[in-house]
Amino acid sequence: MNQVNQHILEQLKHKLIVSCQARVGWPMYGPEIMAAFAAAAKQGGAAGIRATGADNILKIKERVDLPIIGINKQFYDGYNVYITPSYESAREILEIGVEIIALDATPRKRPGGETVEYILGQIREHYPDVLVMGEISTLEEAEAVLPLGFDIISTTLSGYTESSQDVKSVNLELIRQIRGITDTPIIAEGKIAREEEAVEAMRAGAHAVVVGTSITRPEIITERYVGALREFEARL
Repeated sequence: MNQVNQHILEQLKHKLIVSCQARVGWPMYGPEIMAAFAAAAKQGGAAGIRATGADNILKIKERVDLPIIGINKQFYDGYNVYITPSYESAREILEIGVEIIALDATPRKRPGGETVEYILGQIREHYPDVLVMGEISTLEEAEAVLPLGFDIISTTLSGYTESSQDVKSVNLELIRQIRGITDTPIIAEGKIAREEEAVEAMRAGAHAVVVGTSITRPEIITERYVGALREFEARL
């Protein structure tokens, strides 16, 4: 690993990465809004940004100079893989420049028949200086991709795949299990709803944590408060 990438990983160590994402139809959708969220995250002390789509990432890069984990969410009928599901989807993001490219590293089928090994190989060949993060949902998936040489492993998909559907909160045990078999940096993501959970993820062995919904989805945050007040009212 080159010194630049080592420095990036050191920048992120034990720090918060804020996921600034919104789909079409969500209230916060739009590159300008994503860039504003990223600027607010930096002002609050975040060490990095996670974002999807070339248009969003370009606008974010205009506003902040933090390391970016770039993904490219693309949805296809008949396929469950949507986080950077192909080499072409990765290339679109790599061409505009990100410090880290992340992709679904589960063994599930992808459009075009590409495999994790193929996508990673193409990235290594054409963009050798970019850190590559493999996103998994179970220990078995982590064990399967570690030999491929990902620079980072992420627990992003834990609780979002058929094989991990029972996971309802940040998967601390998965972080501990992965830490027990590798020194590869682990980024904890998924279902981190409170500050205490972010700290617990670090204690479990995470290199850094990603938080999205609890920071950049005001409609979800609002629902939590509304739900709590309804429960209060129902007890009166």
